[in-house]
Amino acid sequence: MSEVMLNAEIREQTGKHAKLTRREGNVPGVFYSHGEQNINIKALATSIAPLIFGSETRIIDLRLNDGTTKKAVLRDVQFDPVSDRPIHFDLQGLHEGERLTIEVPVVLTGGVPVGVRNGGLLQHSIHRVKVSCLPKDIPGKIEINVGDLEMNRSVHVRDLSIPNVTILENMDAAVVGVIPPTVVKEAEPGVAPVEEPIEPEVVGKGKKVEEGEEGAVAPAPAKAEAKPAKAEAKPAKEEKEKKK
Repeated sequence: MSEVMLNAEIREQTGKHAKLTRREGNVPGVFYSHGEQNINIKALATSIAPLIFGSETRIIDLRLNDGTTKKAVLRDVQFDPVSDRPIHFDLQGLHEGERLTIEVPVVLTGGVPVGVRNGGLLQHSIHRVKVSCLPKDIPGKIEINVGDLEMNRSVHVRDLSIPNVTILENMDAAVVGVIPPTVVKEAEPGVAPVEEPIEPEVVGKGKKVEEGEEGAVAPAPAKAEAKPAKAEAKPAKEEKEKKK
């Protein structure tokens, strides 16, 4: 694993002064280590960019302006939600013989996979793998040769072989694979989709009865025809009066 030197200054003022630090082209940060007091620091944005955006994990040889030196790794970076520029970083100190947890970048090698050349799509799901190890065993990167990867084939976490390292990921998770392309069937131009009419649902058993069909319910006016019967009863009353 390679090392890189980083020059930084100790920050005497924190809080609101962080904005001024950024205006000066620096990025505020903190160095912390087990059994030591935290140190607020700042470093040039151009100096920490290779550590943040590099393709491998590197041990940092931190050199402070008071003459002290520390061994560390980049632990965390915070970015501005609008500009996406780094606004704060954390460095974790290293101690020989003390295990640490760190994320190692995954690098794909081997060129274009066979499955992709046959029309498939490369799906890279895990870009960094979390591991636990001693400082001397920190892998700079995890290389996966995908050149022979065929359609519907994947490399899982369980397939990774890293010496002296404990992987802290789901062993069944796919790191990278080749999947078939999704085919979208387009409608012919000028042809609208035809929807089949839906028969209205009939309450109760049996089929819907059409008008005039045998078994149809008699129309409602039948009740209205019964009203004249009351009118016909009036003459009978008049005949009684005549007999009197």
